[in-house]
Amino acid sequence: MPRIVRFHRTGDADVLQLDELPMPEAAAGEVVLNVEAFGLNRAEIMFRRGEYPQYEPELPSTIGYEAAGTVAAVGPDVTAFKVGDQVSTIPSFKMGRYWSYGEVARVPEHAVAFYPERLSATEAAAIWMPYITTYGALVEYGKLEAGEHIVITAASSSVGIAAMQMAKALGAAPIAVTSSPDKREFITAQAPAHIIVSSTEDVAERILAITDNKGADMIFDPVSGPPVAELCRATAYQGRVFVYGRLNAEPTLFNVGLGLAKGLTMRGYSLFEVVNFPDVFNRAKRHVYDGLERGDYQPVIDSTFPLERVADAHRHMTSNTQKGKIIVTV
Repeated sequence: MPRIVRFHRTGDADVLQLDELPMPEAAAGEVVLNVEAFGLNRAEIMFRRGEYPQYEPELPSTIGYEAAGTVAAVGPDVTAFKVGDQVSTIPSFKMGRYWSYGEVARVPEHAVAFYPERLSATEAAAIWMPYITTYGALVEYGKLEAGEHIVITAASSSVGIAAMQMAKALGAAPIAVTSSPDKREFITAQAPAHIIVSSTEDVAERILAITDNKGADMIFDPVSGPPVAELCRATAYQGRVFVYGRLNAEPTLFNVGLGLAKGLTMRGYSLFEVVNFPDVFNRAKRHVYDGLERGDYQPVIDSTFPLERVADAHRHMTSNTQKGKIIVTV
């Protein structure tokens, strides 16, 4: 029987365990994969802890959004894929009902996609969450244009890396922000226009200096909390502030006076604003696939862990020391 990662109670990484379960069947509209690798995401950490904002896990619960592997079975009405296809999965379903962590995964058909042949399975497990998240913010909703400045915080994360690559492909100037001086060299390899280390520099003042006091045209931030107020201060007239995470648990305050004076747009954003709308979802998949095929986009792998060490992979993610995507190989 295949081993599937589940947790029987919420909590720290130790709650993750490998359960031997019968091979899942592919019902109507479903695809079952033999998994070669799966990627980790912050949402899965929150889900494991019982802190996921969308819903509570039903215990015991499976977990995971992104996997790459080979189609093992398809539901009776699935026509886009066949047994043996090399595919990867896109976060666009309810964890617990579906999953990616394990020797096999079960997902809905709409969450399955082909990936460019030049990518390995390890790389294919690292593409859809960061690049589709970035596409929705920068292209579909943020309308980032050539010549504009975009501030990308948590720049060493997988989404931060995708955002730097996509901004450059669009002709914009990415300003990468990291809290750690140790990550400067790593971020430099992605060739952003500018790098700011928030632990040693005044972020707002540096942004204003870089932009000749105009401010950045767009902010792309997963941290939230009090630092957002300073980012707004360094945003241009009619600038856009996209907050797509809450790594900082403190309240995120909006200075209404500043917002009125600058005509700022500040909004929460998530990947589900892409995957919940079929036309947007299709445009995103095509854009990301084409960018990967051309080589404009290239996922960066921080580290890999064997399936038996999935809990260690989660611990590594919560250490906040990773640079790029954490992958578990099967």
